[in-house]
Amino acid sequence: MNSPYNNAPPPPQPTSLGSNLGKGRGTRKKRKQQDAGGASTNKKSRTEIPYSQRLPAHGFPLEHPYNKDGYRYILAEPDPHIPDTDPEPDLPGKPIPGKLYRRWLHDKVLLSLHDRAPQLKVSDDRMSVTGERGYSMIRASHYVKSGSWFFEVKVEDMPENTHVRLGWSQKLGNLQAPLGYDKFGYSWRSRKGTRFHQSSGKHYADQGYGTGDVLGVFIHLPPATKTAQTLPDTHKENALIKFKSFFYFEEKDELDKTSKGLKHLRGAYIEFFKNGVSQGRAWENEVYEGAYYPCISLYKSCTTSVNFGPKFKYPPRQQHRAMSERSADLIVECCMADILYAAALDVDGNK
Repeated sequence: MNSPYNNAPPPPQPTSLGSNLGKGRGTRKKRKQQDAGGASTNKKSRTEIPYSQRLPAHGFPLEHPYNKDGYRYILAEPDPHIPDTDPEPDLPGKPIPGKLYRRWLHDKVLLSLHDRAPQLKVSDDRMSVTGERGYSMIRASHYVKSGSWFFEVKVEDMPENTHVRLGWSQKLGNLQAPLGYDKFGYSWRSRKGTRFHQSSGKHYADQGYGTGDVLGVFIHLPPATKTAQTLPDTHKENALIKFKSFFYFEEKDELDKTSKGLKHLRGAYIEFFKNGVSQGRAWENEVYEGAYYPCISLYKSCTTSVNFGPKFKYPPRQQHRAMSERSADLIVECCMADILYAAALDVDGNK
């Protein structure tokens, strides 16, 4: 089930882009031809049907652009609170204003379908993932910036010569590499229980883990930081592109700039648990400030499942919040960000 935040009708004057990742919009006649696929124009256009009725049960388009090659894509939906005041809305080649859309949000924390290496296989309920060939990575749909957060990972199947890394990653962590390969990720590896960050493996747990083990993943991020206090980006100033009848905000990664600006967050730490037993703090005062996603990377054909809560098999003793609670938080934060953006608009609808 989707959040009420996601059930908005289309804007008063819906628009359409090219057939793939085009950035211009055609005339209203052309739009009807594209969306109806040659059918009679008196049928209801797909773009006039709310996203909530068009999306699969797992809440994301089956065909979608992946986050890769320096670009990230954020699923968008029409924003009913921003009026389309463009006097010439259907000029060919004119881009659709991003302000007319808002970020689409699911009401559950799940494994991401687009923020992953394409070769990874995700289950229909988006709660388990299977690897293929070399190390590759998948992030969850939601992130955390402050507080104490926890989730569990169960190793469902780990054949010989396959491996798992689990932990936390910022959004710029390389998806075609093992978690902990760069500055943006921290991981605990199944083989020998080694911890990894910036491709540096160090002794952590006395032993690794394997099939049947339930691993707890905990992070504590002190809140007294500017990053923790800022609202999410509305993305309304980003380019809006169309892919397979859905709209996405396009965001360009600033990898070098972000990497150089990373600073350690005093008091932050990451801790792992194996079947309810703490393995100790893997990093303390060595975690960079930023927004972190639950993350798993797999080597070859092993399978893991996730439990984002609210009930855990082995809940930690220290105070924490389940990752599942983050979905409601993000809906509120995005609503606030959109309201502030709308309040900043002038009467004529221009920033």
